[in-house]
Amino acid sequence: MSREQPRTLLEQLVAAELRTWPELAEQFLAHARALYRESGIRVVSLSSEHLQRIAAGKVARPHPSTARVLQRQFGRPIHELLGPPEQADGPDPGLSAADVVRSQREWLRVRQAPGVRGRELTELAAWLYPRSARAPGGHVLTGPGWLLDQPVDLDRIRMEWSEAAPPRPLGLHDHVLPLTDTGRRYSGYSRAVRDLVRPRLLENRPSYRLLDLHNDGEYTLTFTTSTFFDVFDVKQSLAHEFKAAWLAGGGAVPGWDVLPLRAALGDPFDPGRLLMSPGISTLTIRRGRAGGHRFVLHERDGGKVADGGGLCHVMPAGEFQPSSMNHAREDLSLWRNIMREFSEELLGNPEHDGSSGRSVDYAGQEPFRSFQRARDDGRFRVWHYGLVLEPLELGAVQLTVAVIEDETFDRLFADLVEVNDEGRLVGRGGRFDIPFTGEAIDRLDPRLSASALTLLRLAWRDRDLLLAGSHG
Repeated sequence: MSREQPRTLLEQLVAAELRTWPELAEQFLAHARALYRESGIRVVSLSSEHLQRIAAGKVARPHPSTARVLQRQFGRPIHELLGPPEQADGPDPGLSAADVVRSQREWLRVRQAPGVRGRELTELAAWLYPRSARAPGGHVLTGPGWLLDQPVDLDRIRMEWSEAAPPRPLGLHDHVLPLTDTGRRYSGYSRAVRDLVRPRLLENRPSYRLLDLHNDGEYTLTFTTSTFFDVFDVKQSLAHEFKAAWLAGGGAVPGWDVLPLRAALGDPFDPGRLLMSPGISTLTIRRGRAGGHRFVLHERDGGKVADGGGLCHVMPAGEFQPSSMNHAREDLSLWRNIMREFSEELLGNPEHDGSSGRSVDYAGQEPFRSFQRARDDGRFRVWHYGLVLEPLELGAVQLTVAVIEDETFDRLFADLVEVNDEGRLVGRGGRFDIPFTGEAIDRLDPRLSASALTLLRLAWRDRDLLLAGSHG
């Protein structure tokens, strides 16, 4: 995106999206299809070049169908979108360059506070909530009916789609944002991270947003779409507020009176109040025919990722997102998402992250075809435990376990990669997996993220069920 002065409000909003023109054109098409499903208005497409012309003010009167879709996509009337950009407040005349430097340094000091690379702050944040809201072990939170007593086959999780676009939940607050170089307050946490932290991986991609969770004999999750930055901004703002209060209090658990952003949420398990996009964390167990089961673990590199660096996590783990905005509804599948994460994290294949308009041929394309065949044969089983919240940032996580027969694992992952875009595999003695034993889990405990430790403890508790043998 150009950083020149925007000529229209639309161009200003596009610049704030931090997405490429082709990505925005694909997002336009997704909104056009949704509008067709809702009201029967014909589907229109828009090239990235034409979108740029409209945003630059070179198309005075776009086609009415195009205008309707743009209004839906950006949430503003078309006359406002084509009008002048909004004028941000100028820098405070009382601010100096030194004030800006101090603001940015203090923001970075809080973000990089001691304890951030371990579980200390996450587990302190858990103490804000009653014991009844904590999952077994007390490391993460879980709402009523969220976490199952025993894991169930992945196919028993019912997925529902909604075109509903409820009001945007809690917004951001100035007290968690630094000043820009011009002396203005940053408009969002992700923009501050982009400029001041500069992680190698920070892209705004489509994600699935949780709208509802029901567990009345059938575990049902209802989703619509959101973006990674929308969710990232909320989670990181909540975490930043807690860190700042913790530092100011000398390491004590902050009170609710100094956590206004968190306090305003009320019930953290209400997806109508808290913007949630529950990622999927999968514990992968290589099941040995004669015992000696093993699992894989991933250490996230703080220089590559925007959050979670320095901690070890189960793998694969990633955002719950469509492979393409053009196929968001069709791609609403836990199994498809998990397959893509296996392909990306364990085999090093390019990400199917929503930035492409092409759909994935799961039936014919490798490695998905082999993954599906192994699952059909009962040699690649996947279980679901339900949802939890990481207490510091209130990020929702789906906990799953994949149990793969040893010969099948060795064949599917013969080209296992030691290092990927987000970190490296943990291992020793020339191996990149770890014995699935209580002793190994105890030894790794201090290095594990809160959700990873919770999942490993649950899986060890239920090992007889999980490792009982193939279905084939």
